[in-house]
Amino acid sequence: MRIWYDPLGLALGVALDQVLGDPRSSAHPVALFGRAAAKLEKSSYGDTRWRGVAHVGICVGGATALGVLAQNSGDRTVRTAVTALATWAVLGGTTLAREGTHMAEALEQGDLRRARARLPHLCGRDPSRLEAPELARATVESLAENTSDAVVAPLFWGAVAGVPGLLAYRAVNTLDAMIGHHSPRYERFGWAAARLDDVANYVPARVTGLLTAALAPAPAKALRVLRRDGHRHPSPNAGRCEAAFAGALGVTLGGTNVYGGRVEHRPTMGDGPKPDVKDIRRAARLTRAVGLAAAGLAVLTAWSLRRRRPG
Repeated sequence: MRIWYDPLGLALGVALDQVLGDPRSSAHPVALFGRAAAKLEKSSYGDTRWRGVAHVGICVGGATALGVLAQNSGDRTVRTAVTALATWAVLGGTTLAREGTHMAEALEQGDLRRARARLPHLCGRDPSRLEAPELARATVESLAENTSDAVVAPLFWGAVAGVPGLLAYRAVNTLDAMIGHHSPRYERFGWAAARLDDVANYVPARVTGLLTAALAPAPAKALRVLRRDGHRHPSPNAGRCEAAFAGALGVTLGGTNVYGGRVEHRPTMGDGPKPDVKDIRRAARLTRAVGLAAAGLAVLTAWSLRRRRPG
């Protein structure tokens, strides 16, 4: 039956990610997209919002068009295989959890140099002066936020819009990481990338928060922290994920962060102590659990939607 093409492809893609993870290869599709976007930026850049809108439109439009062509390029076997490969290419859940585990190992061994070197694999925070407690907090917060960005959000858009949704979402999220931040160069040019990423992650972040609360040892407590603190973060989406993780793990997240010399003070979320090393492993396990729950939900959603409009 044609309604099974996309759900089966999503499930196979999740299985590939579980087995293979995210290979560190220059030929990886996301890396190829990033290089193409960076090359285009050399000609499209201008210190205006409209230049940024045009840049994002070309990059995301191109990725979406490629997804439409790929999804309609063959018979049912080809479509399933394409969906599986696209899902694997845009997911980062297994690698995310592994990075958390690597950080935990480094801190358990007291190797601050190795831990600081690993932090850029997870976030853009300046690790040079961070001690073990702040490295642990940064890791837990990054695991929380990226559970949505790297797992739940791509699965959501894959379930809703198939291969075009998978590729378009990853294009939006990659552009946000490249240009959607506050700096003299990107304050205006990166505005469109940042706002579009906020829109693309609005629903997935809230799904992540609810799944996290549901899988917590004390779901009611986690849900209470999510509802109370989720809106306090400056990001309209990251706060939902971090608050849910704070409630699920029984820790307090938030504080002062340094990004390339820029200092940001984040409101605190949660009721417990600051996270320590053992909480990193707990957060990594929670990331895996939320990812698997999101995969099952995505497969069911895709099947339900395709059943209503097969083909």
